Amino acid sequence: MTKIHVLHSGSPSSKEAYEEIMSRYPTTGLEEADVIVALGGDGYLLHTFHETDTKDKPIFPMNRGTLGFLLNEYRPEGLMERIQTAQKVELCPIRMEATSTEGVKTMLKAFNEVSVIRYSAQSANLKISVDGQLALEKLNADGILVSTPAGSTAYNLSAHGPIIPLNANLLALTPISPFRPRRWKGALLPDNAVIEIENLDPVKRPIGSAADGREVKDAQFIKVWQDRSDSRTLLYDQGQSLENRIMIEQFKV
Repeated sequence: MTKIHVLHSGSPSSKEAYEEIMSRYPTTGLEEADVIVALGGDGYLLHTFHETDTKDKPIFPMNRGTLGFLLNEYRPEGLMERIQTAQKVELCPIRMEATSTEGVKTMLKAFNEVSVIRYSAQSANLKISVDGQLALEKLNADGILVSTPAGSTAYNLSAHGPIIPLNANLLALTPISPFRPRRWKGALLPDNAVIEIENLDPVKRPIGSAADGREVKDAQFIKVWQDRSDSRTLLYDQGQSLENRIMIEQFKV
């Protein structure tokens, strides 16, 4: 029998679900578990990636939050059978190395996106390079996003970026409220690209950079690349995989 370890976000609905599963199924500690059952919302799943040692343990997430785009439906009946017949999806994070105006380097990872956002009332002036080659001499905008396929339906979609199928081997580079170049809508890049973003005016127009919401203030240089050595495995009900959801999302009006 598959050994499960159950985690919850702390919300009332996740606690209720946690108690129900604990009363119905045998569970074990994290180290002995074969599968982690995570109860919460999309944000809690990202929190689990970052705060729990899940590199070698697949996660079966169930929605006890709001949208739950990355999650399975919460249904305690037949949980063990669902886990044993689930489809696997591998997610690779992107790494962010942010250098502050004082020269301090901070390394973070993101499974959804790296965001660069203006801190002042004025828009940011950013220089964009890809694989060491200048791609955009100056982007005047509120910021820019580097999104993974899994994150392409989140902040990236809200900024009018493209939805990316999981198996497309691409990253989305999406401007946030761009002013100039006025017609530039972003780019799709191979997932082995190294993206460098430089703040051209850090004193007058400061920026911050964040990886899945964890922020570095007063960033001047940001480098982003994919880390294939640190993937995570998600388990989805048959016919309800993340690939299917991303495909369907492209046709929603």
